[in-house]
Amino acid sequence: MGTEKKMEETDKKIEFRLYNTMSKTVEVFNPIVPGKVGMYVCGVTAYDLSHIGHARAAVVFDVLFRYLQHLGYDVTYVRNFTDIDDKIIKRANDLGEDPLSLSNRFCDEYLDDMQSLACLPPTHQPRVTEHMENIKNMIAQIMENGCAYAVEGDVFFAVDKSPTYGQLSGRKLEDNRAGERVAVDQRKRNPADFALWKAAKEGEPSWDSPWGPGRPGWHIECSAMSAQYLSFRFDIHGGGSDLIFPHHENEVAQSSAACSDSKINFWVHNGHVTNNNLKMSKSLGNFFTIRQVIERYHPLAVRMFLISAHYHSPLNYTVGQLELASETAYYIYQTLHDLEIAMLPPQDSLKEKGGESSDKKSGKKPIKFTDEAEKCIAKLKAHFNAKMSEDLNTSQILTGKDFNEALKYINSNLNLLRKQKQKLRSLDVSLAAVAREVESVLRILGLMPTVSYSEVLQQLKEKALIRAELKEEDVAALIEERTTARKNKEFGRSDEIRADLTAKGIALMDEGRETVWKPCVPVLPEEEGEELAAAAAAVLAAALQ
Repeated sequence: MGTEKKMEETDKKIEFRLYNTMSKTVEVFNPIVPGKVGMYVCGVTAYDLSHIGHARAAVVFDVLFRYLQHLGYDVTYVRNFTDIDDKIIKRANDLGEDPLSLSNRFCDEYLDDMQSLACLPPTHQPRVTEHMENIKNMIAQIMENGCAYAVEGDVFFAVDKSPTYGQLSGRKLEDNRAGERVAVDQRKRNPADFALWKAAKEGEPSWDSPWGPGRPGWHIECSAMSAQYLSFRFDIHGGGSDLIFPHHENEVAQSSAACSDSKINFWVHNGHVTNNNLKMSKSLGNFFTIRQVIERYHPLAVRMFLISAHYHSPLNYTVGQLELASETAYYIYQTLHDLEIAMLPPQDSLKEKGGESSDKKSGKKPIKFTDEAEKCIAKLKAHFNAKMSEDLNTSQILTGKDFNEALKYINSNLNLLRKQKQKLRSLDVSLAAVAREVESVLRILGLMPTVSYSEVLQQLKEKALIRAELKEEDVAALIEERTTARKNKEFGRSDEIRADLTAKGIALMDEGRETVWKPCVPVLPEEEGEELAAAAAAVLAAALQ
């Protein structure tokens, strides 16, 4: 099916609006080429395992990628790797490892993390070392256009030649510093001038160039690679808000210097992940790697946490928020699993759209959804479209009334479905249709499990046991002890066992003669709550030692 046809058939009336850092306003998104989107996102500098702040950027732009595809766009998504850099060289020297071997290893580790977090692979994932010719050609063009100069094997961009320098960040030229990664160099014509090419130093990787052996400066790589894969004019350039200055500001200047027709329609930036309201970063030592977090929390729960605030706002990392995300994930998947079991054999003959089931093979009359199901589906679809189309507001979707009403509709009808000796087809198809709309939301947000619901529920329980420092047999023994205590009317002991487990994030539920458990947000007496949060944070922090 052609792109234009897909656009006509997929939510064609939706007007997508997105915040543009360049204009400082929310604008209607219209791609340069109808039906097609080019998006470039700055990736990681591969010298260590990635932290939860990197995860947020990856998940935010993965959701944008998925949503644009949902709207019917043919998206070319480019996310780069910086695989040669001062930090990489320093780390490699500290470890006695070849810099390119080290960066290649951490590129692979990052890709593993992205797979764990259910991020779709971008269309292209270029690396700096594979694009040296593109970078050198762009530098040469900038120099030919009179906007850069060479000094002793280094090449600097002359910011005085960029009359609009500061337009993205809002900084005035006289207020700008040379840049976070570049020490002030007296050879510069202006302290704000930045390196396009760095002369080789002894013992460091280098590449031949017209200015002598060396390697690229930090900023030029993204201008060269985005132009290579998307041209000088494309739709979206993304990254963390810490990249607005100097990195993205310098990209604007050097790309315009290389090509006067250079233009990026939307600059999109995600907010920081904070720890106790301070930006999480390696330099401050207050970060948690993705690996450390998903050792204790399911990756889909982590992803749910990462989209729980608007992408443009800071996201404060707390144990409580991760616990809440885990509980929410369990409730959603449990609801869908219960419906799946209750409806066996599963209903798979529904139309993708419309208010009735399809039964052409049998020749039977199509079965209408119930009015309640029709309203539930319509409200959920409208709420989802309204929030996502208004600057990708994921924060109010899973917690919104309409999504939870859909889950409530499923749960409230499950008992009726189970009790039916002869299935009511109208209820079957209605529940299946509501579930499918819930799954559509989850799929666009990247929250659909790649395994069965029963498997993901078991995985969530295993993570809860790790956090509780218990084994399955420990919980089983306590449940058995509680059952015995209840039989002996030792209700004080029975209540104590339940309370102790709840404090560890294990909720007991009595279902008939059987007691089962599920993960929950740890609940303690009010005076102990702060101690729990501090202790849980300390357990995570201990992994850094």
